[in-house]
Amino acid sequence: MSSSASRSLAGLALAVLVTGCADPAADRVSLVGAAQPSSTLLPTRPSHLTTAGPTRHPFPAATSLTDPTATGTPLAATGEPRFFVSARGPLTHFADDSKTAAFTPVPPAVHDAETGAFVANIPLPPGVASSWHLVAAARDNRTFAVAGWTEPKDPAIRFFLVRLGEDGRPGKPMAVTQTDPDDFTAVHDLALSADGTRLAYATPLIGGGAKISLLDVATGRRLDWTTMSHSLVYGLSWAPDGRSLAYVLGGRAVAVLDLARLGAGAGGEASRIVKDVAGTMPIESVAHTPDGSALVYASGHTVERVPVAGGPSQVLARPEPPPGASLSLRFSVDGTGRHLMYAHDWRAYRVDLTGGAVTSMPITVTERPNEGNSPRVAW
Repeated sequence: MSSSASRSLAGLALAVLVTGCADPAADRVSLVGAAQPSSTLLPTRPSHLTTAGPTRHPFPAATSLTDPTATGTPLAATGEPRFFVSARGPLTHFADDSKTAAFTPVPPAVHDAETGAFVANIPLPPGVASSWHLVAAARDNRTFAVAGWTEPKDPAIRFFLVRLGEDGRPGKPMAVTQTDPDDFTAVHDLALSADGTRLAYATPLIGGGAKISLLDVATGRRLDWTTMSHSLVYGLSWAPDGRSLAYVLGGRAVAVLDLARLGAGAGGEASRIVKDVAGTMPIESVAHTPDGSALVYASGHTVERVPVAGGPSQVLARPEPPPGASLSLRFSVDGTGRHLMYAHDWRAYRVDLTGGAVTSMPITVTERPNEGNSPRVAW
């Protein structure tokens, strides 16, 4: 591996360490300004998921998205989920006599939602050498957003969209235009809007704090919301109407960001806490119900539901944690709102939220099977 890739890996570790050093007394929520880019950098919006070119310069100007809402027609749900997508980072190996890591790229993959069987690898767009450990799904069970890694020449995270055919086979990936200067090397979470036009992602900030970015997938226009009170933001979920975004703040609270107010420059006033679970088990994921009236989250491994307006929580399921499982549960809820899925130790666990029944299946891949950490999954 090149020395630049080694420096990138070290920089990623340093970024994660320093983000945990934010001063809680310096609480501040800010909205980055919205300067307009040159019209020559804004191509005509292509039809949904047509193939785009490389993601490199010229970039649209950063923080140029004045309306972050995603109010287009939602992609139609196809009923019970037939597929899920897995993504994992490049595999890391150290030779016996070397302190330099070697990376083995791996692609994301499509799986049968009933058996976990491998269906197909997802092709990577130009400039992306490997998948990363993040994947998000639209509610149609056909459209997915995936994070990719540009190692070794220019290590950074890039995003792309892919649509599956009725047989689960992926079409050509559409590279999502990146805004400059957001050349980040760590992303905590990723979410795709119901209409497929907006991508939300959460990143740590050097020196403390975290940022949620709202990105138009066709033009690259972006709007940022930042908080200095917490270094970790997880569990992004778009409301079905595209007007708000739910997220997990510091693993201890479920919050909602009003995107209409954010676009109008409300900054910190656009965010509110829906559920505070300080003192109990940590939260890592949140998802909207199909009608947008409630949020599903897991405190530890207990899955609960709370109204978006706030109020008492209702327990939906208590799946038994697999041996060695994390204290928190990172999950994906399908478009019907009935099924929840999470992965551990190369198995996918499917939870029926109407009755609490849990079934599991092996996650089958062809590229370096069962090597490295379990992938992230979404459906």
